[in-house]
Amino acid sequence: MRNFAAIEEIHTRYDTASVLLQSIPYDGTSTWGKGADKGFAAFLEAAENLELYDIETDSEVYRKGIHILPPIVENRSPESVFRTVYEKTRALMQTGKFLTFFGGEHSISIGIIKAFYEAFPDMTVLHFDAHADLRPKYRGSPYNHACAVYDAAQHANLVQIGIRSMDISEKQYMKPENTFFAREIAWNREWYAEALSKIGNRVYITFDLDVFDPSIMPATGTPEPGGLDWYNVLAFLKAVFREKEVLAYDIVELAPREDDHSPAFLAAKLYYKMLSYKFHLNR
Repeated sequence: MRNFAAIEEIHTRYDTASVLLQSIPYDGTSTWGKGADKGFAAFLEAAENLELYDIETDSEVYRKGIHILPPIVENRSPESVFRTVYEKTRALMQTGKFLTFFGGEHSISIGIIKAFYEAFPDMTVLHFDAHADLRPKYRGSPYNHACAVYDAAQHANLVQIGIRSMDISEKQYMKPENTFFAREIAWNREWYAEALSKIGNRVYITFDLDVFDPSIMPATGTPEPGGLDWYNVLAFLKAVFREKEVLAYDIVELAPREDDHSPAFLAAKLYYKMLSYKFHLNR
């Protein structure tokens, strides 16, 4: 097992690390491009090429300690993956450490989010994605990647960012006032403040990499044109981490490409940026 970003062993020990990184390399329900089960390996390889000083926050957050947990490899069925991830997350929440998760496809988030909203009934689920993911069931299961935030919408305050593709059946489950479509973000300079006003004090972030435009993130199962750009996303994330209490986050849907390492590097950089914001912004 690699250490994150090849950092020294002193910064990876479980007992002293502030951050736990749980991988869930599951790709059982994806319906077009496969490969998200290989995302974590590509993410770790790319992370070894990060420069670990973050200019923006003037910090080296890896010194807080990042410990990689053994992967969750359950893959017998969507239902068994959900149960395993849910129970594992509940156990990890007892550690008192900051939890981060890396997929796999987006269905892995369902169990994680359930564990968090049960513990924090007032929390907001902040959902970055090209797709609404609000189907109650898809292809015979409520634990499909197309259902990733349906349960969250029923039990938590769901705020969606970057949506630009959905089925008409999902409209009945969507809150228009909490949904910030990619086309609106492109033209509305006031969207940051409006979106922040919809988010409660406690936040769980689920981040599907296809929220980015395919020009910078082509390595996803279902790339959609018209996505968000790097600095627009970072500016909003920075505001969220500065003004809210981020409880945990996941990053999903990296389906690496052998001919292009830049998407995996973007995912590694995003993960590290979010940690830098978590530990080195004054709220």
